[in-house]
Amino acid sequence: MKVSRRNLVVKWGAASVAGVALGAVSAKAHAQAAAAAGVVNIYSSRHYGVEGVFETFTRETGVRVRFTSGADAALRERIRAEGRHTPADMLITVDAGNLVLAQTQGLLQPVASEALARNIPAHLRDPGNHWFGLTQRVRTILFHPARVPAAELSTFEALADPRWRGRLVMRPATHSYTQSLVASLIAAHGEAGAERIVRGWVANNPQLIDSDTRILEVLAAGGGDVAITNHYYLGRLLQANPAFPVRLMWANQAAGERGVHVNISGAGITTHAQNRDQAVRLLEWLSASRGQELFAGSNHEYPASPAAPVHPIIAGFGSFRGDRLDLRELGRLQADAIRLLDRAGYR
Repeated sequence: MKVSRRNLVVKWGAASVAGVALGAVSAKAHAQAAAAAGVVNIYSSRHYGVEGVFETFTRETGVRVRFTSGADAALRERIRAEGRHTPADMLITVDAGNLVLAQTQGLLQPVASEALARNIPAHLRDPGNHWFGLTQRVRTILFHPARVPAAELSTFEALADPRWRGRLVMRPATHSYTQSLVASLIAAHGEAGAERIVRGWVANNPQLIDSDTRILEVLAAGGGDVAITNHYYLGRLLQANPAFPVRLMWANQAAGERGVHVNISGAGITTHAQNRDQAVRLLEWLSASRGQELFAGSNHEYPASPAAPVHPIIAGFGSFRGDRLDLRELGRLQADAIRLLDRAGYR
């Protein structure tokens, strides 16, 4: 299991801790205040764009943040193996299915918080308050406009049409993004219906690349015409190059359709958290407008809180109607989705 640890250094400025103005106190007092404020230890599969967010939280609260990064499944297994002795106070994942599995495995505890209930809509959090969505990740259809008119695109299901043979670029079956998308197809169409769709994708001989960024770069270079990726990868590329020649369309938007696939990056407090109060404080801060703007904006994701601002680049993608599938289904159906992908020959 490959993991890496980053220790975030508290950078003291003019912020106040427990009502004390730090600008005029000694270095010793700074250290004492930091020790009193405490620490949060995080296991996180989201490792991009988080350092600055946590540093801001530390400046504003005095609570230090340490985090260990790794793959979702590996971090869940680590927490399970460590049991009562785990140093992890919080688990952050990049997929709702993994949060559901962590809850099912008894790794997360419920958190009763008025702030979290107020800031995070009910459909983006566990009804039992074991986990909370912090950002929305929309998986949709991307295309090269010089080779594909937008009017030819409509749904994930329609990409099984033979017209797309040899023209698709997609993520492999081993990635949670693919598994959760297929889980949503099972929820919408039943297992047999979802398998027909996936077999149609396979018959179209898609190019499978295990990187959404690389998928879009291949699309831009002419190595394919249509892809399925998360929206924020295009946001990053447009940030670096506004002329990047790939466009986005929201899938499954017609009347009667269920809406585009929406997943989350979210978090929960571990069952044996040793710094529970500080972890809850961080989770509430991440759910509020300031934390949402930083946590979502650093990666061009949509905030979970409807009150938080949206990054201008992704605001330019226009509005969409998201699938309101109970996110717990992504975890419940994950194993079924993995077996289906294998049966259909989607590797």
